[in-house]
Amino acid sequence: MPNVGPLELAIVLIIALVVFGPKRLPELGRSLGRGIREFRGSVSGDSRDEPESRDAIEPPQPPAKTGAEDETVAHDRR
Repeated sequence: MPNVGPLELAIVLIIALVVFGPKRLPELGRSLGRGIREFRGSVSGDSRDEPESRDAIEPPQPPAKTGAEDETVAHDRR
């Protein structure tokens, strides 16, 4: 098996950053870590049940105001 040095690891990380973007990369790392942990637990026969920690759920951001929402428009009735 070939050795993976720091240069190869840096190249792979740069490619992943370009492909997935900086916002999505931490989420992918967490998913990969959870998957590896579950795999190790199933292979080793570790029977302890740990509750999964839930990530903090942020409320959706309100849409940015453009100024048009606050304006009242008067219509002429003829």
